Amino acid sequence: MAEGKSEMAYPAAPNTSLEYRAIWAIALPAMVTNIATAMIGVGDMWIVGRLGDAPTQGAVDIGARLFAMLFVVMNFLKTGTTGLVAQAGTRDGAQEQAAVLMRGLAVGLAIALALLAAKPLLLPALLTVLGADGEVLGAARIYAEIRYWSAPAVLANFALVGFLVGRRQMRAVLVFEVAYNLLNLALGAWLALGLDWGIAGIGWSSFVAEIAKLAAVAGFIMFGTNGKALRTALLQRGTLRWAELRPFLSVNRDLFLRTVVLMVALAALTRLSAERGVVSLAANGIFYQLFVVTALLLDGFENAAQVLNGERLGAGDREGFTRYIGAMLWRGLGVALALSALFALFAGPVIDSFAATPEIAAMGRQHAVWLAVIPVAGFAAFVYDGVFVGASWTRALLGSMIGAAVLYAALLWLTWPLGNDGLWLSFALFLAARAVFQAVQVRRLTARSFPA
Repeated sequence: MAEGKSEMAYPAAPNTSLEYRAIWAIALPAMVTNIATAMIGVGDMWIVGRLGDAPTQGAVDIGARLFAMLFVVMNFLKTGTTGLVAQAGTRDGAQEQAAVLMRGLAVGLAIALALLAAKPLLLPALLTVLGADGEVLGAARIYAEIRYWSAPAVLANFALVGFLVGRRQMRAVLVFEVAYNLLNLALGAWLALGLDWGIAGIGWSSFVAEIAKLAAVAGFIMFGTNGKALRTALLQRGTLRWAELRPFLSVNRDLFLRTVVLMVALAALTRLSAERGVVSLAANGIFYQLFVVTALLLDGFENAAQVLNGERLGAGDREGFTRYIGAMLWRGLGVALALSALFALFAGPVIDSFAATPEIAAMGRQHAVWLAVIPVAGFAAFVYDGVFVGASWTRALLGSMIGAAVLYAALLWLTWPLGNDGLWLSFALFLAARAVFQAVQVRRLTARSFPA
């Protein structure tokens, strides 16, 4: 490939001699894994729908958003660990990969302790920000008070899973995530419906499943093929020295701030939904959970980009790095179009199955077109997110997210008279803007990372 083309964000065509199997070998298990992860929110929404109470369904939606703000904002531990582990694999080897994991676990533990100490002030504040009041507030508080205590396990699992993904151990990740979510769903149905614990049962099921996942993943890593390297890294004092921690913290700081901006954007979606009433809140909660399913499917390509582009950066392979971007964009577009077609055909019955009341179902059907629009609007952003994380271009990633969020805020104000349609139009444009802001930076960043 000519030097000029090697700097392009998009190759002329996708029919290059790339390791296509590696793309799908990472992306497909990640998609299944992510769908299993999404089943926490979707399963909880389905279970509470069987209770036939709109305030309780709204409370579960607010609780899910709360922990998206509280825990998913910490997902930088997974993504940052994945990119750095992938780079270390082609540059330094297994010992440095183990050291990256130890740093991730140490940072995760420190954050978890801080979250638990801040609980008396932070939890009420988050519920207020999300617009919970009246019956919705009471139910949401019950759910949140229980699930909050899983913070240490959640953060440790982020680092552990990021390590496995960075080493391409996707089958192991798939097994653990599917088992975790099946356990969560089974416990939720038994406690909430079988034992009539209601929303408290849903909170306890998430807590128990997270602890079980931590024990299983930690055991697999420590006593498996990676155990010796990890034990060596644990005994080396230099692993957690400031000089070694600083690059890890720098990458993860940018990822943390980027995720905070994203969570604020998602929280605005919930807050504005709540201002339109309980029915709008519940209907948009169903839409949000279906968006999560879409996002986590497309996130399979983000995982692939994190690993493959991270490896190519570690190996100094500029041509492979650039060509992988285009290959994953083409495949992401194909999956997005397939998802849009499925929503266009089946959105109505799916919405009906999750709605607690006929009023919620009617509102969902009225705005169902946005479920078909969002995958096409957002697929490129997921691919570019993976590229930027894998290459440790985290400062540029943060800047693109801030720019898109500013545009999103302006659009929410301008489209307010359009009601729910304006809300989802703004969100779709927010997703598209992220990709545009990232795409225009790829050539410059590639030239900087791979000097001639």
